[in-house]
Amino acid sequence: MTKKEERLQKRQEKLQAELARLESMKAYEREYESAGLICGIDEAGRGPLAGPVVAAAVILPKDCQILYLNDSKKLTARRRELLYEEIQEKALAVGVGVVSHTRIDEINILQATYEAMRQALNSLSRVPDLLLNDAVTIPEVQIRQIPIVKGDAKSVSIAAASVIAKVTRDRMMAEMDKDYPGYGFASNKGYGSASHIAALKAQGPCGIHRRTFIRNFTEETAHEPT
Repeated sequence: MTKKEERLQKRQEKLQAELARLESMKAYEREYESAGLICGIDEAGRGPLAGPVVAAAVILPKDCQILYLNDSKKLTARRRELLYEEIQEKALAVGVGVVSHTRIDEINILQATYEAMRQALNSLSRVPDLLLNDAVTIPEVQIRQIPIVKGDAKSVSIAAASVIAKVTRDRMMAEMDKDYPGYGFASNKGYGSASHIAALKAQGPCGIHRRTFIRNFTEETAHEPT
C-alpha cells in the first residue's frame, strides 16, 4: 500500500468512526421519534462572574447529518463557529433566550436559566412536541420534557443547542469587551480566570458584573435575592 493509499484509508477510518459516534448521539432522537418534532435545549453562561445567561432551543430534521457536532465545551472556538453556521442552515427552527446579569441577581442563576430557556422556546418558529433538555426540567412549560444528564454529549439536538448558546454568548461577551475593557471579556467570556479576578480586585466591578457572584472578590455587598 502506498503512502497516499494509507492516508486515504486513515481518512476513511476517521470518517467512519465519526459517523458511528454521531449515530450513537441519535439514540434519544430515535427512541422518541414517534413523539413528533423533537427540540434540544441547552444553556451557556451559568458560571461566569459577568454577562448574561443564554439558552438555545434547536429542532433538527430527522435525517440531519452534521459532522463533528458535539458538546460545545469539547470543541475549539473555530469548530463551534463553523457548526453554528451549519446548524442555522440545516435546522428546522432555532430559538435563543437571553437573561441579563441584573435579572440573574434578582432571581438567582437557576431561575434565570429557566427564564432564558422559556424565552428560547417561545422564539421558535415551530412548536415542538418533545423537549430533550440538558439535565433540567423547565418549570411552567407544558410540552413533555426528557432531562438527560450530560445531554450535550449524548444527544445531537442538545449538542446543537449547546453550540448555538455558546457561540451566541461568546459573541456577546466579545462585544461587551469593547464597552468594558480591562477585564478580558473577549478571551475569558466573563468566567473567573486569574487575570479577570485580578482586574476585578484592582478596578472593581463594571456594569455587567453579577453582584451576587463577585462578593468574595470585592468590598461591595450584594443583597441575596429571595
